[in-house]
Amino acid sequence: MVEDEKQVTGLIHSTETFGTVDGPGVRFVVFVQGCRMRCKYCHNPDTWAMKNSKATTRTVEDVMEEARRFQGFWGTKGGITVSGGEALLQIDFVTALFKYAHELGIHTTLDTAAQPFNTDPYVTERIDDLLAVTDLVLLDLKEINPERHKTLTGNKVDNILEFAQYLSDHDKAMWIRHVLVPGESDFDEDLVALGEFVKTLKNVLKFEILPYHTMGEFKWRELGWKYQLEGVKPPTKSRVHNAQALMDTESYQDYLERIK
Repeated sequence: MVEDEKQVTGLIHSTETFGTVDGPGVRFVVFVQGCRMRCKYCHNPDTWAMKNSKATTRTVEDVMEEARRFQGFWGTKGGITVSGGEALLQIDFVTALFKYAHELGIHTTLDTAAQPFNTDPYVTERIDDLLAVTDLVLLDLKEINPERHKTLTGNKVDNILEFAQYLSDHDKAMWIRHVLVPGESDFDEDLVALGEFVKTLKNVLKFEILPYHTMGEFKWRELGWKYQLEGVKPPTKSRVHNAQALMDTESYQDYLERIK
């Protein structure tokens, strides 16, 4: 890697040193600033704005130096995950970081909702450069019904499904994740449709149902915002089991074991 690429900068919201749910093994997780999605249940709403007084501009070299201090804990499965916010909004930084990671033999995972994706050649060329140094993509599919997706996230779903197909066509390993939110993304007909869509994709290594939680609600209050899902409870075990059956994903017990 040329020295200039190590100096590529990104606006970083925060880092997590021992992530266990953001890819295989123990991960060093980089949360970038900026996201165009407006998910009602977002637990990182403070990452939405492209500028934030708490975010810091950091170089690839600087972030990698921090990450490697914890490399001894990663074992053979761990590595670096870039999340957000939306990682694709800072694609040049992520690509440079992952390229450097690959040169050091470090596993790379991209955590994305894919909202910025489109099929313009300029965009796909940069996406291809990123995928070339990405070992795994964690793709959030929040709702497959277009109207419900727009209500839940403020954005269309079409280009996100296109990105899922793009990953499949390019044989890129991915985990698909769906957050189960009562009254928002827990409809039997949509779960069946989403499950059928995912089954058409190649290289889906895992298809997860993540029960909605309220752990990020306090951040909305700190920002002075009304929490969009105030009063909504996490789904019951029976609804998670129902979704698992309809979508043919991992069992609820397996999920609980995995996040311990």
